[in-house]
Amino acid sequence: MDSGAAQPAGTLEVLGWRDGHIVAIDQTMLPHEIRMLHLTTVDELVDAITRLAVRGAPVLGAAGALGVALAARLAKEQGWDEARLAGAVKRIGDARPTAVNLHRETEATAAVIPDGPAAVEAAALATLAAMVTATHRMSERGARFLRDTCGPGPLRIETHCNTGSLACLGWGTALGVIRALNNERAVQHVVVDETRPLLQGSRLTCWELGQLGIEHYLIPDAAGPFLISQGLVDAVVVGADRIAANGDVANKIGTYSLALAARHARIPFLVAVPESTIDPGTPDGARITVEQRAADEVTHMQGVPVAPPGTPALNYAFDVTPAELVTAVVTEDRLITAW
Repeated sequence: MDSGAAQPAGTLEVLGWRDGHIVAIDQTMLPHEIRMLHLTTVDELVDAITRLAVRGAPVLGAAGALGVALAARLAKEQGWDEARLAGAVKRIGDARPTAVNLHRETEATAAVIPDGPAAVEAAALATLAAMVTATHRMSERGARFLRDTCGPGPLRIETHCNTGSLACLGWGTALGVIRALNNERAVQHVVVDETRPLLQGSRLTCWELGQLGIEHYLIPDAAGPFLISQGLVDAVVVGADRIAANGDVANKIGTYSLALAARHARIPFLVAVPESTIDPGTPDGARITVEQRAADEVTHMQGVPVAPPGTPALNYAFDVTPAELVTAVVTEDRLITAW
């Protein structure tokens, strides 16, 4: 894995395929350093996904597809048998258990393996392109819904975690909706939750909003419901990692409390996702596997202890918001207000 040199933000390639391997920005280094990863093995890709260097539901879907292309190429070059190739594909798809896009796109691309590495590569690149197109379409539909629901604005919008170009291959889901509104001068400012414990909101979303010139304010996660209760937020817009068949939404931990607050304040709670995030095979939120991550993500901050040695931690990476708290789900194909 070649870290490479830092490059200007304007030339940033979030995820791509170059000379038979995967290139991706290391999102754990932002906003202080722009570092590109050159992932040449399945082990390197799985590690990058697991430690959140490669993250965001649409990016994970595309990474799964590209991972299968990488595995198929390595299998041909190194003479892997079918069992070894199947094992590599399974490891990629299982790297993040809550994110359905990763597993779904991995499996879909793996279906092309009998046609040879070139066909797998073509399928993976088609998935990459489709993700970009999908987020633009969903953003316009989501912006139109908020204009119709909240009025012309300018709106004060709260968001959680990171759902912009870094998570979505150059545009965004929830942040894409905000960008579409901002293009119409319909955004007053964005309230950004810091998103403990890994601070994707403060590190990534604030960085992206700054690059876009959109006014924003960073807040501690616990402050979000209070700001909503004080009438300081007009709408909440988030992404998701999986939506069950009944409309229950799994997203970054801290989302549920925003949905409760939004319902109490009678403001819209909008979820923006690609269609591939909706999982008809999962009946409801109780069946969603919620990833639990290492305790040191909570007990340490960038390697510095913030709790006494040996302190146990419960580090749930996601929570599940019941469908009845969701005003609408917007995808590239439709607006869903009832399940």
